[in-house]
Amino acid sequence: MPPRRKVLWAAVILAGVLTLGSITAEGGFRRYLSLRAEVSSLKERQRSLKDENTRLRREAQALQSDAAAQERAAREAGFVKPDEVIIHLEGK
Repeated sequence: MPPRRKVLWAAVILAGVLTLGSITAEGGFRRYLSLRAEVSSLKERQRSLKDENTRLRREAQALQSDAAAQERAAREAGFVKPDEVIIHLEGK
C-alpha cells in the first residue's frame, strides 16, 4: 500500500475515533443536543414573557386612562361603591 494511502486511512480512522468519542462523551454531541433543546425551550419562554409583558403594558395604560378599566380592576379587588349593598350567598 502506498504511503499516501496509509496516511489517508490513518486520517479516516482518527476522524472516526474522534467522532465516536464526541458522540459518546458527556461534553460532546449529547451535550450539544441537550443545550440546543434548552435554548429552544428558553426562546419559547421568552416569547411567552414578551406576550405577557405586552398584555400587562396595555392593561396598565388602560388603567391610567380608561374609567371602565379602572372600575373593573377595583371590583376585581373587592371594592364597592358607597351606596351598594353586598349580599353573600352560600352554595350547598
